[in-house]
Amino acid sequence: MQAAGFRETLHLSNHLPEAEAYKKAGVDIDAGNLAVALMAEAVRSTYGPEVLAGIGAFGGMYAATRLCAMRDPVLVASVDSVGTKVMLAAQAGRWAGIGQDIVNHCINDVLVQGAYPLFFLDYIAMPKLDPRVVATIVSGMAEACRAAGCALLGGETAELPGLYQPGQLDVVGTMVGAVERHAIIDGKRIAKGDVLLGLPSNGPHTNGYTLIRSVFQGHALDRYLPELGCTLADALLAPHTSYLPHVQRLQSGVDVKGLAHITGGGFIDNIPRILPEGLAALVRRGSWQVPPLFQLIQRLGAVSEAEMFRVFNMGIGMVAVVPAEEATTALALAGPGAALIGEIVPRTQDAVVFA
Repeated sequence: MQAAGFRETLHLSNHLPEAEAYKKAGVDIDAGNLAVALMAEAVRSTYGPEVLAGIGAFGGMYAATRLCAMRDPVLVASVDSVGTKVMLAAQAGRWAGIGQDIVNHCINDVLVQGAYPLFFLDYIAMPKLDPRVVATIVSGMAEACRAAGCALLGGETAELPGLYQPGQLDVVGTMVGAVERHAIIDGKRIAKGDVLLGLPSNGPHTNGYTLIRSVFQGHALDRYLPELGCTLADALLAPHTSYLPHVQRLQSGVDVKGLAHITGGGFIDNIPRILPEGLAALVRRGSWQVPPLFQLIQRLGAVSEAEMFRVFNMGIGMVAVVPAEEATTALALAGPGAALIGEIVPRTQDAVVFA
């Protein structure tokens, strides 16, 4: 998202001006500058006193003041992509949620290790730059950053004709957060008898969209579906939930021993990432209501239940592991939609078992 620096344009006989030659080749520098101008106010709205240089600088500068106030700070970083959800956003012409998607996904990825977000960097690539689409996506990023109290420090908007085909788009982001070393959440203290607290998702978030697009191929996104209570676009493009406020509330009153962000790989691949050797997660399938959207995907796509739980979050976007004696308090702190979905048991074979 850096503003264009100094450029010299040569006016020579029998030659196009530099900017016009580049534009003819497929890259419009002026469109890039317009995108920066359109997004500038939204980006600057995320700046606190720590941001020393942002838009227009070659690199974002962030003062380490908050780290100096910490006793033994550890930086935690995560990078991810929105994936093929952008293809549905393009089909529906709805872009703001995509910006929120990437920020909140990255927030959750550093949050599971106990880190709170400091700053975010983005990368948007497309074959032909549409300044208003870029500005709308970045405004969504800024909205999510403001809600999390982190800075949208900078990024890159790349116009890459030939590498991307018309209609294609990629949205990627990097989050940097910090946590006190003693407060790192790594799952090492998880023990037999601890309980699994499921925090609700508001849809597929940013995972499983290649399968989703296959299942709903030929379906009108603006069609209202009574079983969903909204249009297909509303259901499929709901922005990824940020679990920062949920975890903050939990940490105010209970011992959070482990957190698993239910992303690609679903329950099967993500929960084991925090489990100590010899332990497994027993997930009780009837302990929460699977949202109608996932039931619709399973029915229309003839997808097995086992695959559904490996591809999608099934209505549970994050799992927290807390002591059994604190389960009632944790449930109250977590807020509406949270559910006790299982417990930690000795492992006999699989790291995640269903009952």
